[in-house]
Amino acid sequence: MLEKKEITICLGSSCFARGNKKTLQMINNFIQEHNLAPYVQFKGGHCFGQCSNGPILKINSSFYENVDSLNVIDILNDVFEGYY
Repeated sequence: MLEKKEITICLGSSCFARGNKKTLQMINNFIQEHNLAPYVQFKGGHCFGQCSNGPILKINSSFYENVDSLNVIDILNDVFEGYY
């Protein structure tokens, strides 16, 4: 059985100002396009205390720094390898 993943995107003002709105849309699209909704809990969070390295994305217990709409797809492909 495939493990359910928890994705938390920082919606703090610093990360949001650096482009997390577009990244949020990219993640939602990825989940829909790959039929991953049963395997994902996707939510917004507030500051992870790493603003200088933001935007921040947390997947389960792993943190990803400097995430943008260009590299988020690579991250998601790695995390969800074997799910689709």
